[in-house]
Amino acid sequence: MKILTHICCGPCLVYPYEKMIREGEHLTGFWYNPNIHPFTEYKERLKSLRKFQDMKQMDIVYQDSYDLERFLQAAMSDLQDRCMHCYILRLTEAARYAKANGFEYFTTTLLVSPYQKLDYIRKVGNDLEAQTGVKFLDLDIVSGYREGRQKAREMGLYMQKYCGCVFSEKERYQKKAKKKKKSISHTPSK
Repeated sequence: MKILTHICCGPCLVYPYEKMIREGEHLTGFWYNPNIHPFTEYKERLKSLRKFQDMKQMDIVYQDSYDLERFLQAAMSDLQDRCMHCYILRLTEAARYAKANGFEYFTTTLLVSPYQKLDYIRKVGNDLEAQTGVKFLDLDIVSGYREGRQKAREMGLYMQKYCGCVFSEKERYQKKAKKKKKSISHTPSK
């Protein structure tokens, strides 16, 4: 099978890459992630993926355009469903590239993360399969998330703390602030 694999980040690539290689599959990576904010975070994740590529000699296509405005436009059109719009944006680019370049299948490393909305990803993938004729490879790989993260650490890959978008970054810091406030309010007074 000729598989185009959308890559969200290096650490999420480790497990699906190793699994598919063990199964004798040939995969080509595809980097397109305009959601990542700030730009320094985008560059850090890109650098980490290039490190993985050098280690594994993997073929990766980089659609390296920091198209943040396009992502924000899509996300702001419906903040409640911003993740769906993000998946549509990224996977549409992958499916288009796959069709234009003769790939039989496309998939995404997003499927490894228990923190992603997997039902949304599968819906988008299946809808794009119907639109493009390129089959969506629905990998059942979330069970390998922790193993992949551990191997990524051992490889010295950059380990990000949030999905990438400005909204998830905000949520991350809000959760930290709530935890800190809660622990302070539970501290016994003297």
